[in-house]
Amino acid sequence: MTAVVPGSVDTGAEFEELARRVDDAVTALGGLDPASRAIAEEVKAAVEAVHRAGLVTIVRRLREDPATRAALYELVDDPVVHLLLSIHEIVRPDPLTHANRVLVAVRPQLQSHGGDVTLVRVEDGTAYVRLEGACNGCSMSSVTLRQLVEAALIEGVPAITAVEVLPNEPTPALIPVESLRIGRDPAADGWARLGPAADVADGVLTPAQLDTGRATVDVIIVSIDHRLAAYRNECAHEALPLDNAILDLGTGTLTCPWHGFCYDAASGECLSAPGAQLEQLPLRVDRGDVWVRVQT
Repeated sequence: MTAVVPGSVDTGAEFEELARRVDDAVTALGGLDPASRAIAEEVKAAVEAVHRAGLVTIVRRLREDPATRAALYELVDDPVVHLLLSIHEIVRPDPLTHANRVLVAVRPQLQSHGGDVTLVRVEDGTAYVRLEGACNGCSMSSVTLRQLVEAALIEGVPAITAVEVLPNEPTPALIPVESLRIGRDPAADGWARLGPAADVADGVLTPAQLDTGRATVDVIIVSIDHRLAAYRNECAHEALPLDNAILDLGTGTLTCPWHGFCYDAASGECLSAPGAQLEQLPLRVDRGDVWVRVQT
């Protein structure tokens, strides 16, 4: 057996190996028959409970003693220690990540009543949310669902002390392609033809230069689940082009490649600097072609 000399371990390599072993064990656990899996999961839960109790005691003692508090903070910066403490929820994630995890638990109940919730941001201990669907109404069930969201966030996230429900807004973006038609000459009113709707790639951002004959405008087209939105190709920060902006389908956001300003892809609202906004352009589909109004 090869002796391990203290201080000679490659922490990065050790972390990767430990993570790989955990992933392999979880994968193997899923392949067991139900009875064996139940026993293995119970053993895992029992061992984790013992570990958590011991770690909580260690962390509490180190934090209480001024002589060891600095050492505790240094240990938390170690990736392996941080992972271990995070697994046992002794070190909590940032408020935004933690809040999104809490909302996952209440979302099924909201959706069962025809509603949903979007966490817009967490700022100075206040979570700003937007309620959707039935949650936007004024019925008693809507009030109950609002209270459910508020209670879940305040009780589940220590960093959040208040919840503010943002005013209801119309949803002008991400218009269903199949439901839009125009019956007049589009170009006469400042509409420019982008091309066939079937040719607009879904799940990506498409930059284009459109010309009505009287004006030429650079635009970007966002397509999520074949629902389209058009914006002038200018970041609200410094009007730099968004050709290479990052479209995140999981969060529904669009991030400027220049200075990292993040926008709600559905509305153009800037999440990095509240009050800023991408300029959204009217978009229609006529006889299978996409038209964008670039001049009013």
